[in-house]
Amino acid sequence: TPHLDAMAAEGVRFTNAWAQPFCSPTRASILTGLFASKANVLNYTDPLSQHYASFVQRLKDEGGYHTGLFGKWHLAGMPGRDTSYPGMKPKEAGFEFFRGNMHAALKTYWDYEYMSQDETTPATQWRSGRPPLKSLPGIAPTTMSGVVQVADALDWITAREQSAPGKPWFAWLAFNLAHATSQLQPSQMMVPEADTLDEATRREMSACGGRFGSHEVGQCGGESLERAMTTSMDTLIGRMIDGVQRLDPNTIVIYIGDNGTPMYGRPNLDFIDNLYITRKGRGKGTVYESGARVPFAIRGPGIVARRESAEYVHAADLFPTILTLAGLSVPQRVPTGDGASTQDVDGKSLAPILRGKAKTVRDRDQGYVLTESLNLMTNSTRQVGARNARYKVICTEKVSNEACEFYDLVADPIEEYPLPEPSSCEASAKRRDPAWHYCRLSGLIRTESFFAKGR
Repeated sequence: TPHLDAMAAEGVRFTNAWAQPFCSPTRASILTGLFASKANVLNYTDPLSQHYASFVQRLKDEGGYHTGLFGKWHLAGMPGRDTSYPGMKPKEAGFEFFRGNMHAALKTYWDYEYMSQDETTPATQWRSGRPPLKSLPGIAPTTMSGVVQVADALDWITAREQSAPGKPWFAWLAFNLAHATSQLQPSQMMVPEADTLDEATRREMSACGGRFGSHEVGQCGGESLERAMTTSMDTLIGRMIDGVQRLDPNTIVIYIGDNGTPMYGRPNLDFIDNLYITRKGRGKGTVYESGARVPFAIRGPGIVARRESAEYVHAADLFPTILTLAGLSVPQRVPTGDGASTQDVDGKSLAPILRGKAKTVRDRDQGYVLTESLNLMTNSTRQVGARNARYKVICTEKVSNEACEFYDLVADPIEEYPLPEPSSCEASAKRRDPAWHYCRLSGLIRTESFFAKGR
């Protein structure tokens, strides 16, 4: 990923960033600033209620921003028999313009439903059609989704810069790469267009018999295909950043992953996970580090370059961070999903870290972040992780010593050596005692996660 590496080197890279273990819950946390139980999006079928507050709507209404969304949305829920999406659509979230797909996965990377919303579309409706042929510098015309998504985003930004050069814009670009497709044959994985790959990856794909620009993967294994799809995405991100630099170098760029890679146990879908552990039962859909820890970097004007931050942060932090960087006020409370009351925002603005004014935004001991999973792929396994600066507790199905695991992430960042749980939380342990942290974090899982709501 040379382009992502270069982008991260130009700003701040967060090495302890959590998302949710699945894509929809992470998107909901980014948009609302809430952990999964408060946003009530716990798996990839849950729709986000239209009652929630979106930072994009605030950018548009209070900041005067043009707002555009390109690529995967996956917050409106899953289409029912009437093909409707019950949850929040892009325009309902504050996006003026949308080109992409609202579903969880594409049919194939070249044949998929191409959806759009614009000024002529009611917020609850959209148009659907065939994907267009698009090209980028050095990349021939194709319907491959990543190329179309980047080209659509750059076309929209170009038009905004030409029609209203003094007006700010915000673009959300969400790749489907490197996700499996809904069509199973000949493979749910694919071999990208050759001109989106580097020479080493082209050789690797050729050697295992993959046909470029197709789902005919030959004898290529899941690890090779994941590498190729990730390399292709990185190439396209490079084209995106180059285009933005030409149009307006005074632009903040944010990159974040939405969950770990899957370990599904099916042919070509059982990748080595993103922490390079071969242990089963981890990766996407679980709250272990290989399911929740994601790459995250921000660069742009006013952001200190070539820095790494070990602060424990969460995808929900983007809600207040983006509003702060845009010069807007950040609400402390936002509506609940039914619109009947309000609740505290979970995200913390990372602006002090980005500007070099602070190293932390959460208390090392009392602060916390949550990652929550209702995994439909494993018979609806319920699992929650809670962490502070050093310690982490994972509870599966219930909160008890028998159902929870306890880790020191500083000494054991890939969770190989569980710590003993205390026999009781009745004693007044000191913060220097690991038992205090177990009791604190397991208590938060009991009271603040979806376990408290009986989900």
